[in-house]
Amino acid sequence: MPDVVGLGHVGIVCDDLRKMRDFYTRVIGLTITDENLETGSIFLSADPKHEHHELNLGQSRDSDHPRGARPRTLNVGQVSFIVNSLDGLRDYYHKLQAENVRISRTVTHGISVSIYFLDPEDNVGELYFKTGYDVRQGMGEHVDLNTTNEELLAFSKSFEAIKGPARGPQIPVEV
Repeated sequence: MPDVVGLGHVGIVCDDLRKMRDFYTRVIGLTITDENLETGSIFLSADPKHEHHELNLGQSRDSDHPRGARPRTLNVGQVSFIVNSLDGLRDYYHKLQAENVRISRTVTHGISVSIYFLDPEDNVGELYFKTGYDVRQGMGEHVDLNTTNEELLAFSKSFEAIKGPARGPQIPVEV
């Protein structure tokens, strides 16, 4: 089985998305690579030429929200690890199943194919393979990791045309 090749990104669900956006862009100096204010998602990177995002900020939601509850993160929303191949990702999927790890979803984000799981203390983890495609985020469509690499990649690539490329900030970033 291939080893994890790096830490990919961290997601934080926050109560005041715009305040967090301002802090991470103005104070920390990260660049917004993609933003979807309708779904409450902001993607930031220290090195956008090489990494789409290293931090994902999400707006918290109450249980009466049409998309369901998304409570504020008390610490970290997820820890994500890059895997160097789809075969390696599939190997991890089977290993997680064999270990009775709770898998919450398997999706393509267009830019990646991902497994989301819960660790023993219910922290969200993600293992993902980067596809190299340019797809506007916050989206995730279910995938069956038992399909072929070609099918997974074709489905992921299809979102370049459906969703379009990353669009950067939707509102000006104050400097």
